[in-house]
Amino acid sequence: MATTKWVIDPLHSEIQFRVKHLVISTVTGTFKTFSGEVTSETGDFENAVINFKIDVNSVDTNQPQRDAHLKNSDFFEADKFPEISFTSTSFKKISGDDYKLAGNLTMRGVTKPVELKVEFGGSAKDNYGNIKFGFEVTGTINRKEFGVSFNGLTETGGLALGEDIKLIANVQVAQEAVAA
Repeated sequence: MATTKWVIDPLHSEIQFRVKHLVISTVTGTFKTFSGEVTSETGDFENAVINFKIDVNSVDTNQPQRDAHLKNSDFFEADKFPEISFTSTSFKKISGDDYKLAGNLTMRGVTKPVELKVEFGGSAKDNYGNIKFGFEVTGTINRKEFGVSFNGLTETGGLALGEDIKLIANVQVAQEAVAA
């Protein structure tokens, strides 16, 4: 069966994460540099193979000092582990536009299986005649499972940072150009 390779359009995609701070508010960050590809045998992407890479040094929380801290050994340790990667093990349609994506996430040299929810947003042709497909991927991971255990205590003895990280990726994919 013929396969189709799709690539993530970085101009129309974004990767965000959210973490609780002091258990009273949420800090949101993004990764500005990432890439990914999807290989599918069907038009509905059932059983597609998905590979994704994030450049840790592109982390952005709108606070340069915090971004520098996230890159050091307390968190991502970007000099030693410059990339976060994901490789799918299954992509199954649940119902309607809802899918379940399972795969292996590697962060800080630790690989763990994760399950993510995917909502198909639809498809359309762009102004150049290219077919694009949109997806929203969401899920939660525990950062401590990936060796990101730094935390501080508040004056009342509570933790300054939540352990659960919410992931939100809105991605648009386009068929990879075929060399002539």
